[in-house]
Amino acid sequence: MRTRLVMIGAFVGALVVLATSVAFSWPVGVQAEPVDEAALAFNSPPGTCLAWANPTGADIHRVDCKQPHVFEMSGVVDISADYPGDAPSPPIDQWQKIKADKCTPSVTAYLGGKLDPYGKFTVDALKPTDAQWRDGDRKLRCGIQRAAPSGSRLATRGSATGQDQSNVYDPGTCLALVDNTIGDPVQCVNGHAYEIVGNVDLSEAFDGSSYPDEKKQASKLIDLCGKASKSYTGGLDLSKRKLTLYWDTLKKESWAAGSRRVDCKVGAVSSDGKSLRSVVGSVRKAPTTPTTTPPTTTTKRGG
Repeated sequence: MRTRLVMIGAFVGALVVLATSVAFSWPVGVQAEPVDEAALAFNSPPGTCLAWANPTGADIHRVDCKQPHVFEMSGVVDISADYPGDAPSPPIDQWQKIKADKCTPSVTAYLGGKLDPYGKFTVDALKPTDAQWRDGDRKLRCGIQRAAPSGSRLATRGSATGQDQSNVYDPGTCLALVDNTIGDPVQCVNGHAYEIVGNVDLSEAFDGSSYPDEKKQASKLIDLCGKASKSYTGGLDLSKRKLTLYWDTLKKESWAAGSRRVDCKVGAVSSDGKSLRSVVGSVRKAPTTPTTTPPTTTTKRGG
């Protein structure tokens, strides 16, 4: 049984890597008068957090990093040496490469020299619009986002600097199943691939002196995630509902970057045993309604 769980965990881990390797949505462009908030946000210094809801970025604005935001500025990179004044604006696939090549060092330095390539933070950038490009703007505004498996941005709170970069979700989060790949967070009442039932800190099982390979991690996570699942579900027998406990493991690069936490999650394998099937509803233990004892009335007797 332990061997079967380890193999299933490895299978699901591969699915997660595949699902999160898609190209992230690229990026917003802003064209505004210098007095506009959008322009001020677009040209913010490192450490500024930005938010927007409109996919075009037309409502981009600065927010306190304690508030929900979708972008954190790490620095500005000038690419004019590679793209002089008469150069056309690169096509979108080339922008992706420029972003990776030019902004990864900026983000890594901003995060103190360590960026988990499999962690919750990813490199992003704001590029000049075509009009700005024609006017000679060759600055790439580099920054940090948290991307969902689809590439859509997830709102975060707090500055990315100093944060644990482990790619974990809050317990109670359900992730969609889209064409047999892991999708974005959804309500658990909807069909989903996984429900996060807990997070495990592997530093409690291994010291930080050397990287424990994924097989060693899995051997510990069988028990650690089992305890997390029992606590979350109230001791639910997953097998009776044809559900299985899974977990993530950390790559060596993640360990080197300081990530130590992984998700424990519940999902289900299809009848052929080769893919996941959709699960509807949560396995979370229903909260108990506190009972109150009516106060005892004491009648004072006179004497």
